[in-house]
Order: sequence, then C-alpha cells, then structure tokens
Amino acid sequence: MNNAIARKIDVTAAYQPLASEQMVATVTVSAPPANIADIFMLGDTGDDVPIAPGEWHTFYSVDIASVQVKGTASDIVTVIGGTW
Repeated sequence: MNNAIARKIDVTAAYQPLASEQMVATVTVSAPPANIADIFMLGDTGDDVPIAPGEWHTFYSVDIASVQVKGTASDIVTVIGGTW
C-alpha cells in the first residue's frame, strides 16, 4: 500500500532518525529558510554533511529510518514524499 509522508522534525544537538521504524520511501528532505543554522545529516562515512537553510534534497527508495539529522534546537527539517 502506498502512503503519503509529511513530517516536521524538531532537530536537537544529537542525531535522530527521520522515522522511528524502517520505512522505504521517496522523500524530499528540506531545511526551511527560516532556520537559523545549518542542519547536519550523518553521512555514510560518519561525517557531518551540512544542509543550509533553504536547501533541499530528494532521496529515492531509501529507508528513512537510517537517515539521521541534527542541528540547532530551534530549527526544523521537513520530510515530504511517500512509499510509492
């Protein structure tokens, strides 16, 4: 079954996953322009990968529970897409 995904994640200083359980989906992850600092995604080599305010990236058929983000406590990340 196909499901729509629309989430707003309040980031913290510690890494947290985009989903609490395995969910393979195609999503656009964005850092809204109103954020005050970069969001960081945990790269596959363990490096911090910055996402600047106003920047977005689309991921196709990934387990969004394996994608982790962190940042400044007042900032957010949006995740929009679906399991199609």
